[in-house]
Amino acid sequence: MLPPIEVVGGGLIALGLFTRAAAFVCSGQMAAAYFMAHAPSSFWPALNHGEPAILFCFVFLYLVFAGGGPWSLDRIVRNVK
Repeated sequence: MLPPIEVVGGGLIALGLFTRAAAFVCSGQMAAAYFMAHAPSSFWPALNHGEPAILFCFVFLYLVFAGGGPWSLDRIVRNVK
């Protein structure tokens, strides 16, 4: 069973609703997952097979600063006001 952060956060990011907040939480989760599961064997992702966790962490961190984009629900909700 998937944790609620992954289900809710992934759904919000896919829809573009509350993108920055959801991406911030998901980025933190991926960083914690990397340091808890992969880093104890080796710090470097190429040696401990933690590339996907690092990739998702930085993609979510990018979305924190970039936002959802022009087709996101955030943009539609903001323009309707």
